[in-house]
Amino acid sequence: MVILSVSVLAIALSAITLSFVSVSSYPLHASCRVDWTFGKPCDEVQTALVNQMQKWNMDTQDLCGTGQKCLYQYLTSSPTKITGTHTTPVKRYVDDVSFTFAPGPDNSCKVQGFSTSQTWYAILDYGTNYCNIKNLVEGAKLGINDSKYNENTSDSVCTQYSSANCEVY
Repeated sequence: MVILSVSVLAIALSAITLSFVSVSSYPLHASCRVDWTFGKPCDEVQTALVNQMQKWNMDTQDLCGTGQKCLYQYLTSSPTKITGTHTTPVKRYVDDVSFTFAPGPDNSCKVQGFSTSQTWYAILDYGTNYCNIKNLVEGAKLGINDSKYNENTSDSVCTQYSSANCEVY
C-alpha cells in the first residue's frame, strides 16, 4: 500500500514538473511581443492599423465569423504609439493591445506590437495575444508586396506563438 502511494505521488509530481517545464518556456502572463519592419513610413503604418481597429470594432456574426477579427476598440494615439483593446467574442475576455513606432532606414518603419490579457490569472492563451496583433497587421495588408517586411517573435516572448491558429483566434 505504501509503495503504491509513493508511486502515485511520484507520477503526480512528474506530471506537475512536465507541465511547469512546458509552461515556463512562455512569458509568465498570457501576452505577446512581436517586432515588425515595414517598407513604408510610420505614419502610413500607424494610419493603417488605426483604420483596421476601427473597421473591426463591430460585434456581428458576419464580421466575426468563426474567428476573432472583431471587437477591437481603438483608444489612443501619439506620434509613436497607438493603444486599444480586443475582446474575445465568446468568453468576452479583454486584452490590451499596443503598437510602438520608430522610423527605420530608407523610409522604413520599425514596429513593436504588444498584447496582454487583462485577466490577471491568465497564463496560456492558445496564441490569442499573438493573433490579436497579427490579425490587425494582416487585415491592414501591411506585409503584402513589401520587400522590407519582417516579423520576429518566439514562444519565449509570445505565449503559445508556435501553435497559434489565427483563423480561429
